[in-house]
Amino acid sequence: MYRARENFEINNVCLIPAPFYLLFIYMTLENSIRSSKITQLVKFVERNSPLFILTGAGCSTASGIPDYRDKQGDWKKHKPVQYQDFVDNELTRQRYWARSMLGWPHISNAVPSEVHYALAKLEQAGQIEYLVTQNVDGLHQQAGSSKVLDLHGNLEKVRCLDCAYYISRDVLQKQLLSANPQFEPTEIKLGPDGDALIETLDFSTYNIINCPLCHGSLKPELVFFGESVPAHRVSLAMQHLQDAGALLVIGSSLMVFSGYRFCRAAKLADKEICVVNNGKTRADEELDLKIDEDCNAVFTQLVETLGL
Repeated sequence: MYRARENFEINNVCLIPAPFYLLFIYMTLENSIRSSKITQLVKFVERNSPLFILTGAGCSTASGIPDYRDKQGDWKKHKPVQYQDFVDNELTRQRYWARSMLGWPHISNAVPSEVHYALAKLEQAGQIEYLVTQNVDGLHQQAGSSKVLDLHGNLEKVRCLDCAYYISRDVLQKQLLSANPQFEPTEIKLGPDGDALIETLDFSTYNIINCPLCHGSLKPELVFFGESVPAHRVSLAMQHLQDAGALLVIGSSLMVFSGYRFCRAAKLADKEICVVNNGKTRADEELDLKIDEDCNAVFTQLVETLGL
């Protein structure tokens, strides 16, 4: 027998179909919880400024650059290129540069997202001691932040592994395209390293550009997985962490030690830690405040609430 859809009624007057009423209740509760978290974040900022900011890949996903890990902190795809494999294996370098050549236009044309601009506003308001980013896309600087340390380097520069030669990534791009007309730019899926996620090409035919001075291998000026962050960068970041009121982590799962080390240092210094990240982090048990939301939405609300 056909049964009519149940409705939410008062005094036998139908007001809202029951499924929509339940959805309304759920959305109201969800918005209330989010509003409470924003209020807590505002108080955290006001209580602890100037802040030490640590950002990760989640800040750039709205700019079209994918992140590495899912909400459980696991790899979404295969692990990135390892440093030693890049140094030792020519085919690895051919594969890396071929994919980088095809992906570079997407990185070079990326624009900052809401969270990048929000952090620039916080810096201008004197709320930030220093911003350390694990990202290599330069979007914080593009948005207007100046107190920035690229912990893992920046894709815009390329250096020789054997001598002091440097070249800009834009100039190298032209050389790579000229040397590899057989690798036609096509529609691609971008990876978090700024490379094209393509495995169907014959990378052994790719012509690598080597150093014009010593013929050594060229490598982006960034820290590969398996490579150590330069000690002077870590030391500089730690100095600013000591001068800051608290640690605020944005868009990072903290699964790699290069970022997680700052949580450990903050705890040892008895500083509060807040993380805004959509998913699990390595430091979840050590946090004073966790906001499990999209960081762009959260920081858009934060700067509005602070009147910035």
